[in-house]
This record gives sequence, structure tokens and C-alpha cells, in this order.
Amino acid sequence: MKRHFTELLVLAIAAVLCVPPVFAQVMGTVKGVCRDMNGNPIAGATVEWQNTENGRKYALKTNKKGEYFSLGIEPGKYKVTLSQDGKQLDSVNNFPVQTDEATLDFDLKKSQAEAAKQQGVNPEQLKQMQEQQAKAAKEKDVVKGLNEKLAAANTSMQAGDFDSAVNALNEATQMDATRDLLWARLGDAYLGSAGKQTDAAEKTRHYGEAVTDYQKAIDLKQKAMESAPAKPDDPKLLAAYYNNLGQAQARTGKTEDAIKSYDKAAQLNPTGAAQYYYNEGAVLTNSGKNDEAIAAFDKSIAADPNKADAYYQKGVNLIAKATTDKTGKVVPAPGTEEALNKYLELQPTGPYAEGAKSMLQYIGSSIETSFGKKKTTKK
Repeated sequence: MKRHFTELLVLAIAAVLCVPPVFAQVMGTVKGVCRDMNGNPIAGATVEWQNTENGRKYALKTNKKGEYFSLGIEPGKYKVTLSQDGKQLDSVNNFPVQTDEATLDFDLKKSQAEAAKQQGVNPEQLKQMQEQQAKAAKEKDVVKGLNEKLAAANTSMQAGDFDSAVNALNEATQMDATRDLLWARLGDAYLGSAGKQTDAAEKTRHYGEAVTDYQKAIDLKQKAMESAPAKPDDPKLLAAYYNNLGQAQARTGKTEDAIKSYDKAAQLNPTGAAQYYYNEGAVLTNSGKNDEAIAAFDKSIAADPNKADAYYQKGVNLIAKATTDKTGKVVPAPGTEEALNKYLELQPTGPYAEGAKSMLQYIGSSIETSFGKKKTTKK
């Protein structure tokens, strides 16, 4: 029995020795650097290696230096594609990968030069093309940075943190001082910040900054509209700048300048004139200029006959013009009763409803909702 066991053991060993050895497949390594038209690294791009023999794909990401690297690439012929944000930037066909290290760099400027040469583009034309593309790429980067600043400022303003918004927008205007929207939003931030200042001098300074920034936005927008065909929304946007400028001017005591700004806004955007004239009337009311305020509210009503608040504010200014006769009876200025009743007709439960009723009671008038109609007298 012992001899037979030995024979079996020998046979087993022989069988093992007869099994062909299994070796791990030897793989290749690929690496490279990707650069844009300006020679800057292309970060966050995808370099896809697709084996043209079996279709297998390897997707590699570039780092901040534009570098990519990978071990374990199966030997063979590859189509290599560079893309970013879903857009193909460059590609190479039939690139060989063996068991050693393969280097494939992408240089968009060189690739374009080679393509232009094949297409018969002369060096001067290529230079112009590359300059335009470099300018476009730089513009894209600038716009991206500005949008980030603008988004941060908007978030801060929504949270009531106007000082942080001011800082973000000041940084944005330092990056590019030619954007009217940035100056307008900076004006908004200063306007909001001024309202939170406890120091009178600082409050005045912030309002002054808002005036300056809105004026810069207006100047830039007007210049842009003069140098290129105006876009459909340009007049409306410019009107909004003038309206905000008027608000800032009014808070610095520049009433006449504010009136001019509101008038300009109304001229630029007639569809928004009712609100602009209403704002004008409010400023004049606060300045004690009742007649001018009434005229402004009349213009607001003419622009929008259903603007209830304009009727109420007109009534407030007319109440200020009421007199008393020898018996002490209140004699209202013409149109007072009609204006207040019209407000109640449009807004019977509005925020000024009780005030309108009180003023009607003060002048001894009844509450009506028939503005423009002849009232019947009691017998």
C-alpha cells in the first residue's frame, strides 16, 4: 500500500508540472499634458482612449496642470479624444500603445496650425484666427469669474448682508469696469447698505456711492447702445437704471435731479411710466411740493388708470390743500373726494382703505365708488 501511495503522489506532481503556466497580461502606460490656445493647462477635461480593435474605452481626467496619466492600458491602436464640457477639442487617430510608456500631449494652438496648413490657410490668417479665439477664451474666463461674483452678491443681498455684496461687486468692477450691470448692482448694494447705517455721515456716503454707481451704469449702457444696434430690452433696462438713480438722488436731497431721472425713465419705457411717475410724486410729496406731486400722480394715473395707490396719494396731497370757511367747515380742494373714492373703488380693502375713509370723513364727504359719475343729491 505504501508503494502505491508513492506512485500516486509522483503522478500527481507530474500532472501539476504538466499544466501550462498562466502569465498576467503585460499592459501599457499613457500620459500627457493638455494645453489651450493660450498655452494654459486645460483642467477638468476628459481624455478618452478607445481601442479601435475591440472598442474598449478608458476615460482619463486632467488635473489642474492639465496632466493625465494611467497605468494598465491594453496594447493596441487607439483613437484618442480630448473634450471638455461635452465639447470635443481635439483628437488623434491610430495612436499605438505598447507595453512601455506612451506620451501623447494635446496643444490646441499647434493642432490648429497643422489643420490650417492642410487647409491652405496662410500664416497671417491663422494668426488672426488664433487671436480671435484667444480673445474669446479669455472673455469666457472673465465672464465666468464675474458671474461668480455677481451670484455671491445676489445671495448676500437676499440675506440682507449688503456690505458683503458691496465687497463682492467692488471686486467684480476691478476685474472688468466696462459692464453696466455690475455698476447697477453695486448701486443696489450701496442703496441697501445705506439704509442700515446708524452713522449719518456714513449713510450719506453710501447713498452718494449709489448715485455714482448708477450713473456709471447709465453711461456705459448708453455708450453700448450708441455703438451697436440696441437690443429689444435695452431701453427698459436703461429706464430701470434711471429709476434707481432717482431713488438714490432723492435720498441725498437732490430732488430736482431725481425728478429728471424719473422723467427720463418714463420716456425710455412708457409701459413702466405709471410706476416712475408714482415714484416722482412720492419724492415731491416728501419734499412738501404738493402741486408738483399732484401733477406727477396725475401722470401716473394717465399712464395706468387702474393704479389705485396713485389716486390715494393724490388725495393725500389734495387734503393738504384743504381750507376752512368762516364757520370752520373744511373746504376740500377740487378733486379730493373723487381721488379718494376712486382708490376705494379699486382697492376697497387695500392698505390705505381706512386712511381714505378717514380723510373722506374729515372733509365731510360720503364714501362712494362711482368716480367720474354724477352723484344724486338727497331730497
